Amino acid sequence: MQTYLLSQQFNNRSLAVNSTACPANATICSGTSCVLPEDNFNETLSIILSTVLTIMLALVMFSMGCNVDIKKFWGHIKRPWGIFVGFLCQFGIMPLTAFLLSLAFNVLPIQAVVVLIMGCCPGGTASNVIAYWVDGDMDLSISMTTCSTLLAMGMMPLCLFIYTKMWTDSNTIVLPYDSIGISLVALIIPVSFGIYVNHRWPSKAKIILKVGSIVGAVLIVLIAVVGGILYKGSWIISPKLWIIGTIFPAAGYSLGFFLARIAGLSWHRCRTVSLETGMQNTQLCSTIVQLSFTPEQLELMFTFPLIYSIFQLLFALLILGG
Repeated sequence: MQTYLLSQQFNNRSLAVNSTACPANATICSGTSCVLPEDNFNETLSIILSTVLTIMLALVMFSMGCNVDIKKFWGHIKRPWGIFVGFLCQFGIMPLTAFLLSLAFNVLPIQAVVVLIMGCCPGGTASNVIAYWVDGDMDLSISMTTCSTLLAMGMMPLCLFIYTKMWTDSNTIVLPYDSIGISLVALIIPVSFGIYVNHRWPSKAKIILKVGSIVGAVLIVLIAVVGGILYKGSWIISPKLWIIGTIFPAAGYSLGFFLARIAGLSWHRCRTVSLETGMQNTQLCSTIVQLSFTPEQLELMFTFPLIYSIFQLLFALLILGG
């Protein structure tokens, strides 16, 4: 009996020692106080995500360039009325709509910024596919996407500067214009290379275009999955962002169509301008946001491009059905 009690006391002391022992990876230990090395998993994952997003976006833009026929593109440049109407929609209607929706729903300043970045983004490549399905003007669609991408280098920072002043003047948010500018300028390289490939090897360009469309879809899924891991708080989505994400693309499609109709464009061109206005380059928006803002800010803004992407596609399919 005495031997049993001594054994129990020894075991209890061993458990006590083990319970207060520092973890194996501790760098400094003093009793129960330990200094653990910083967990860099999220930081590493964020760097990997930024790198992968940049590479995949470059491939998507390269495939977009492979869709551009120089002769047809130049023909629209010489008769630019359709492109001019599209320009007014893309950099007039969309940023203004983003600004008004942010004011109307009184969202947080950082959320207003991401809504405005989405509104200032150029058209997306998906609009070219949908324009083909709805019997739109494919040449105009491709020309508008290309021009809006090139013009975004100047218009996007300008629109952000004008419309975000009421949120950035208080110095609570500093817009990283250098990061945004570098991201936009970098797009010229893959787009230009894609145009050259289509000019020299049109058959290969068609294959690249198909690969690029698949990569674009994968990119959206990748953003959703990895972003969900990195920014867990971002999935607690404000109902206001859901409502804005629903109204915004619908407003873009509707206002783009009516402005094109007022400008006297034909019905198939009106459909094209409508799609080019409402369908934004959500991959570009996600990449700019990921590269330009802190993890704390991303918690509040990262999911909006995904919300917009869902509803712009849903409304595009409704247009297609109609």
